Amino acid sequence: MAVRSGTVLHVGSGTQRIAEVHPAFAAAHWREIRVDADPATAPDIVGSITDLAPVADESANAVFSSHSLEHVFPHEVPVALKEFLRVMRPDGFLLITCPDLQEVCRLVAEDKLTDAAYVSPAGPIAPIDMLYGHRASLVSGNAFMAHRCGFTAKVLLATLQAAGFASVVVTRRPGAYSLWALATKCQIASEDAMQLTREFFPG
Repeated sequence: MAVRSGTVLHVGSGTQRIAEVHPAFAAAHWREIRVDADPATAPDIVGSITDLAPVADESANAVFSSHSLEHVFPHEVPVALKEFLRVMRPDGFLLITCPDLQEVCRLVAEDKLTDAAYVSPAGPIAPIDMLYGHRASLVSGNAFMAHRCGFTAKVLLATLQAAGFASVVVTRRPGAYSLWALATKCQIASEDAMQLTREFFPG
């Protein structure tokens, strides 16, 4: 059974603390280490998700990637996932969320490319922002916010399995235009995987 306490590596954290992004990690029994490629976000570790060299092997009980995987090129995704696997403890888990391109492209097909799909703390978000990166951030000169790849549920599941994760669960949240995935390094029972998803997937 995957653990539910210890060190959580928050990759691609931006300026946010993990408790602000995901309340399940707000409890005192989680110790957050923030990793980001942008020094301006003042992370604990400055670095790319494709090179987590400062993080020791099997030192993280959990890895949390919120809207970071789409910021690397497609050929770099397996590299990043191998790094996540390397730093995870055998009983650890990976939690990922990223845009659901199937749902985003439904809006594009309806000719709503630049129409607001929802309003975030950063302001209105349109399909074009979910496809290519947050325009306001890019205009301000933050090239780190550009999107270089993307996923549907089927592709994210297959990508995680190909990277070597033993148990993988992927779910879609159409109203939020997002995918969520939970993956473990070692095989766990299906009921344990479901318990983890109940705890860490949004309601």
